[in-house]
Amino acid sequence: MPGFCMKSIISVGALLVLFGANVLLAQEQRGSGDGTSGTGSTWNVALDGSGHFTSIQEAIDQAQDGDTVFIKAGRYAEDVTVHSKEGLKVIGEGPEKVFLAGLKRVGTLHIGKWPYGATNVEIRGLTVQQHGGLGVGIFNGSGVTLKNLKVNGFVFGQQVQNVHVEDCVIGGSETTGIAFADSQATLIDNLIHDNDHGVSVGGTSIVHLERNVITRSLFEAVLVADQGHATLIQNTLVGNQGGVKFQDDATGRVAGNIIDEAQVGVAWSVKNEVAVAHNGLYQVTVKYQVDGQTASSESQAFSDVYVAPKFVAPDRGDYRLQADSPLLNVGGFPFLGAFGPVR
Repeated sequence: MPGFCMKSIISVGALLVLFGANVLLAQEQRGSGDGTSGTGSTWNVALDGSGHFTSIQEAIDQAQDGDTVFIKAGRYAEDVTVHSKEGLKVIGEGPEKVFLAGLKRVGTLHIGKWPYGATNVEIRGLTVQQHGGLGVGIFNGSGVTLKNLKVNGFVFGQQVQNVHVEDCVIGGSETTGIAFADSQATLIDNLIHDNDHGVSVGGTSIVHLERNVITRSLFEAVLVADQGHATLIQNTLVGNQGGVKFQDDATGRVAGNIIDEAQVGVAWSVKNEVAVAHNGLYQVTVKYQVDGQTASSESQAFSDVYVAPKFVAPDRGDYRLQADSPLLNVGGFPFLGAFGPVR
């Protein structure tokens, strides 16, 4: 620092104190750097004023790429949008503690926003209540992860790639639980319940579903339409009107799943390229339907099995298999459905 050596020791001390105070102030304004996720700062949100912000949106707006927004317990009545961010994590204290209610617009939580997207964004640990018929909307982004969320309502993704939805509870929508249009997504270890359709795959979407439980859908658990492609591996589809339906020019694979309590197990058209194998179908009125006509079980999916799955306690929503279930070690799968046997 020019002229520094000419200052008295008192002046030097004063400068150091002032400089230190400015550094501390800058760190406080920037947020703490001790977050457990990401490489940037952590911004705390608390309704009681004990964090950096009382509003989730204000914290997101302040955050830079790679930062973490941590939300403390409370009910937040606001509309939240994440866009033009990369590597941002929005983490709640837990879905039983953090409740995002929405306020004015259609869609409580928006991730991405035309023409801006969001890249490698993770949202987890909170409950989202839909507002205006939409809970979570994902638009024009990539690498979006939803984990350990409870969404009371509809989740919709359009023109998004590499979406990962894991360990979420999604239900109570007035239409579909989770739907994709012209997107690519993976759904794993989720509970999707009490919707018109459980999952809808449309446009040119490619969606992989594995180890999900989809139950109490008014229509099909999974609907694949337009030019969509869906792969269903080891899911439990129980108590829906239909299991899986392919229509228009949709394609897909259905293997290792359990379909229980349905009017129709798997439905498709002769023009749909659909592979069906090693599924467990039980209490299904029409196991296979092709162009609206009942198809022969033997000619369509000879490797499927038609026995009671022996769930642990289906009346309580426990769809784990009992240790002596006949759906163990079928067609290279250690078990059919979403859950392995109780040991």
